[in-house]
Amino acid sequence: MKIHHTITILGLTVMGAVGASATAYAQSGHFIEGGSRAPDCDDVGTQVECDGKVAGLGGTTFEVQVTAPGVAEVECENHGGNVAPGQDTSVNVAGTTGPQPTPRNGQYTFTLVTADPEPLPAVPTCPNPLWTPHIVDVTFGVATLTLLEDGVVVDTFTTPVD
Repeated sequence: MKIHHTITILGLTVMGAVGASATAYAQSGHFIEGGSRAPDCDDVGTQVECDGKVAGLGGTTFEVQVTAPGVAEVECENHGGNVAPGQDTSVNVAGTTGPQPTPRNGQYTFTLVTADPEPLPAVPTCPNPLWTPHIVDVTFGVATLTLLEDGVVVDTFTTPVD
């Protein structure tokens, strides 16, 4: 009889360990990488728009962030309103969902648009420090998406910007 109880206790211990392992796996947030919900980012002028799906969320909050470097096409304007080509300049854009409460099903479909690039300094982008640079367009190569749960990075995904 003692053997039977030992086996039962051992069985419950193993089942508990498997259950804990399954729970830990379910809480591993990640970007869905296949099919129509894989992260996809598009160039929308001076910004990047990304959409996709994350799953396996298990913390109390999560956040999706995007960063994308690019090359800005610049025009320069003087006080008389004359416009001249400026010097193309490297820029970075970023965006975030901000901290969100984790959904009960652990999944979230997102659309995220970056902010415009920061204003550029007149020098060295324009021929004269009195001219004002304006970003006309930005060409982006790739975007990096970062998933955080409770403020901790749990997954990253890099994708071309179309």
